[in-house]
Amino acid sequence: MAEDNMDVDNVVDIEKENDKSISTTSKSHHDLPWVEKYRPKNLDELIAHEEIISTLNKLIESNRIPHLLFHGPPGTGKTSTIIACAKKMFGTSYNAMTLELNASDERGIEVVRNQIKEFAGTRKFNLTSSTKTVKLIILDEADAMTNDAQSALRRVMEKYSSNTRFCMICNYVNKIIPALQSRCTRFRFAPLRPEQIISRLEEVCTAEKVNSTESGRQALLQLSGGDMRRVLNLLQSTHMAYPQVTEESVYLTAGAALPSVIESIFQCLLNDNFQTAYDKIFKVITDFGYALCDINTELSILLSKVVLPDSVIAHIVDKMSTIEYRLSHGVPEKIEVGALVGAFIVGREMMKNSIDKK
Repeated sequence: MAEDNMDVDNVVDIEKENDKSISTTSKSHHDLPWVEKYRPKNLDELIAHEEIISTLNKLIESNRIPHLLFHGPPGTGKTSTIIACAKKMFGTSYNAMTLELNASDERGIEVVRNQIKEFAGTRKFNLTSSTKTVKLIILDEADAMTNDAQSALRRVMEKYSSNTRFCMICNYVNKIIPALQSRCTRFRFAPLRPEQIISRLEEVCTAEKVNSTESGRQALLQLSGGDMRRVLNLLQSTHMAYPQVTEESVYLTAGAALPSVIESIFQCLLNDNFQTAYDKIFKVITDFGYALCDINTELSILLSKVVLPDSVIAHIVDKMSTIEYRLSHGVPEKIEVGALVGAFIVGREMMKNSIDKK
């Protein structure tokens, strides 16, 4: 009898564990990052790069898919496109016929010799005639692979080309060795245009009941730089932190300087003396925690909209590019604030001298 009770207790415990597992799964789906939750599930849901998608559709339908190389800035749909292609090619056999590797984690020659070679060399699966028989290996962030691994991959691509296709995805195509580039059909994914992003942004705002303003949506577009992933991540973070997605809340969440702050910095660079301008800019950076490299970038955009002599703009932009380079190599911001102010002071002197000569 005691044994029967123990069995009943075990069954109850198992059922509780199953219920917990189900609720956890449901919750985890609910709490997915929006960038994953709203990732396009097929080629028709992709919002940009119509020419690339049209070409890929024709290649898949004719069963002539080549080795592929997708390159371009982050968040432009490279990974989503190849996953949608794979699902169209293989349908329910997607998991069996596709190997996905993130080359930034698995980047050495051993990965090529073991995982990739083993997957490419296994026998074909018995698939229905409607499903393509080539397998697909997706190498995300392939520009992080070592040169030895890339060199080893050349031979693997050639040896198993009869039954395996490779798709390499990278941000910087110049980091892929020429021998691999020549074996692939290259597609460049350009940054998304604002009108392409806004439709998906409004769709997500409606689905998630996000209280957003027009200025807030425009701020998201401005800060994204054509990166759809950044738009959705920033939207989700702002929605969680503030009751309304406004321009101010978006910039505060991103840790970026408000346009009004950038405008005031720009005006003091054009009008104030060296010490006053230096003190104002350094106070803004220390009080609000803004990064000088971000301020430098925003100032360059403002500078391009101001009517100044070409020689003056060329001088200031040259100095600003040098400042950005030095900041990326760890030079203290305190020094580079002085360099930024000095660049504008010299530019103002050049403009004054040109006027005096006239």
